[in-house]
Amino acid sequence: MAADRRVGVAVDFSPSSKNALKWAVDNIMRKGDYLILVAVQPEGHYEEGEMQLWAISGGSPLIPLSEFSDPATMKKYGVKPDPETLDIANTAAKQKEVMVVMKIYWGDPREKLCEAIDNIPLSCMVVGNRGLGTLKR
Repeated sequence: MAADRRVGVAVDFSPSSKNALKWAVDNIMRKGDYLILVAVQPEGHYEEGEMQLWAISGGSPLIPLSEFSDPATMKKYGVKPDPETLDIANTAAKQKEVMVVMKIYWGDPREKLCEAIDNIPLSCMVVGNRGLGTLKR
């Protein structure tokens, strides 16, 4: 079963999503698992034809770690991963021997994260909080 596990982590490159990613790597990931970083970008008017096609079709293809570590490639998708998230992903790939990929969706995060669970399909999804305090929640 270990080789079949696909662990999704919702990332928006905020401190809470980095904490969720660290937690998932430390507590869930095992050798042979797939770590799938799921990013949801807001809808907008996309100038590039490729990005417009991906937004309409539901999401990007699965992007390997080597490609989403490249800023020029990620510019095509309109995503700017921060160095700390990339470091966590690279460390997980090396130390835990897991396959790390990214999937990008466009639209409402609540809907797209549920869609990711069905479409990828994911064994589980780890999501951080929105960074709101008790009163604001």
